[in-house]
Amino acid sequence: MKKKTLMVRGGITGDEKTGAVSVPIYQVSTYRQPKAGEHTGYEYSRTANPTRTALESLIAELEGGAAGYAFGSGMAAITAVMMLFDSGDHVILTDDVYGGTYRVMTGVLNRFGIEADFVDTSSEEKVKKAIRPNTNAIYIETPTNPLLRVTDLKLMSDIGKEAGVLL
Repeated sequence: MKKKTLMVRGGITGDEKTGAVSVPIYQVSTYRQPKAGEHTGYEYSRTANPTRTALESLIAELEGGAAGYAFGSGMAAITAVMMLFDSGDHVILTDDVYGGTYRVMTGVLNRFGIEADFVDTSSEEKVKKAIRPNTNAIYIETPTNPLLRVTDLKLMSDIGKEAGVLL
């Protein structure tokens, strides 16, 4: 299926109960349960809901991945990704990242021993020079804010693969 078609038809399509051809937006927080501690797939919208399930399924299909994840904010997504790492792990980040990204890395995650270097990721040489034996990832925001520097994602992907680190 072509990407544009997949964007329209991918994920979970329709609603079996109503016959709607696209997934409705479920604006509820809790779901009826057959009995305490037993649910039919959804119990509370913070853990899962049909709308988010459809979006995550579509993300997985579009990216050719095993799963897709949606978050309530960019900072929640960034924090979840950074929680993949352990004390002593090193991450290279774009030097002109969103202020919240900078603050969570330097004011919160550094206390857990996650090391971060901020480099100009539009420079192949600077990124390669920043890679250490304990580097686990290259984190990119492109275009950057506020300087609007653009990072070559394919190049960073190649560098990451060569170094054996996540991008």
